[in-house]
Amino acid sequence: MTAFFQRGVDLLSGIVMPAFLLFTGVCFAVRYRAFWILHPIRFCRTLRESTGGETSSFRALTVALAGTLGVGNIAGVATAITAGGAGAVFWMWAGALVAMSVKYAESSLAVRYQQTGADGRHFGGMMYVIRDGLRRVLGKKPALVLGGVFAALCLLNSLLTGTVVQVNAAASVYESVPPLLTGAVFAALALIVNLGGGKRLSAVTGMLIPLLSAVYLFLSAFIILRNIGAVPEVFARIFREAFSLRSVGGGLLGTAMAQSIRYGVTRGIFSNEAGCGTSPTAHAAADAKSAHHQGCYGIFEVFIDTVVLCTATALVILLAGEEGASLDGIPLSMAAYGALAGAAARQIIGVSVILFAFATVICQHYYGEVAIGYFTRSRVPVRIYTVLMSAACVAGAVIPAGSVWLAADAIISLMTVINLACLWGTGTRQGCFCKSTP
Repeated sequence: MTAFFQRGVDLLSGIVMPAFLLFTGVCFAVRYRAFWILHPIRFCRTLRESTGGETSSFRALTVALAGTLGVGNIAGVATAITAGGAGAVFWMWAGALVAMSVKYAESSLAVRYQQTGADGRHFGGMMYVIRDGLRRVLGKKPALVLGGVFAALCLLNSLLTGTVVQVNAAASVYESVPPLLTGAVFAALALIVNLGGGKRLSAVTGMLIPLLSAVYLFLSAFIILRNIGAVPEVFARIFREAFSLRSVGGGLLGTAMAQSIRYGVTRGIFSNEAGCGTSPTAHAAADAKSAHHQGCYGIFEVFIDTVVLCTATALVILLAGEEGASLDGIPLSMAAYGALAGAAARQIIGVSVILFAFATVICQHYYGEVAIGYFTRSRVPVRIYTVLMSAACVAGAVIPAGSVWLAADAIISLMTVINLACLWGTGTRQGCFCKSTP
């Protein structure tokens, strides 16, 4: 049964999902005339036109980044390189560039179909886009049901990928600390933040994410500049292995390229969440100037997450060479930073993993809370969910990492396929993408 499940996940995450994402991203990029690449100055000016309000466009961005930055940038990149080789980094870049158009679509649609609560605060997400945007295409009841299916997947994803995977990675940082203690501390601190609602969440992420990103980038840049002479060879290796082929049984297509694509694209999505439909929940809360403006912040989210932070991690790991070659995930990243910048750098990475993971956990609680709100406005299910998330923090600290990553790949790939299909139906048939696109 496990082998059958593994083959199913390999097919979904290794072929179906990457192909669908790349195809959708290219088509949407053509639709939007890739304005973020062809008109960079105008794009940057749009980012500067952020609104104020209780949840500004920038604050919504930091909440979205809290959900994306973390294990995917450090453990996910290391796992991608271990499993898919240096070529996986190229496919991370390729996936990110085409996924920017998908992220724009998600974020702008989330604002276009955002809801307003009794307290005047905005909320929403792809489940509401599906419910309201596909109503004329599918009919009221089918769209309502499909939105419910996606909301249920978001809820499951917040507990597994957003909590168990994050705490599992955090617990692996320091072997001297009992995993149960790590899980308990995560559960307690997350409970304190989550009970404060969206306002406390945005305040914490607005302070934590810029600081963590700056420290991580500074350390990575220091290492890269210190070894600048070896950087050209690292890039040459990335491009060389991205298109490598291995002969199998007398000339059949090898598996190296397939592995690079699978782990590059899927780990890239795990990191930036483009296409899987979770981060629009954060963008929907923004008091945005327009749907187009928030969509631009969605593009910027992918750029910061994958093009900047994931690339920084990948370059350091590849510059370290054989250092930690027998390791994977967090231990590999820590070994690489420690080998090139000393024990202090290793500790900085360890602390960064823990704090990034914590930011993701509290953000994913908000995503799950919004998903529950799709079904009911009662607070009782939310309280039950908060207890379950606390339990997931503890469970995540002791569950074997291999089974966790397999399940995470399955859920993310399934959500991505459903979400992309709904984006096609919502965007192309009704023309509901923001008309102010450059």
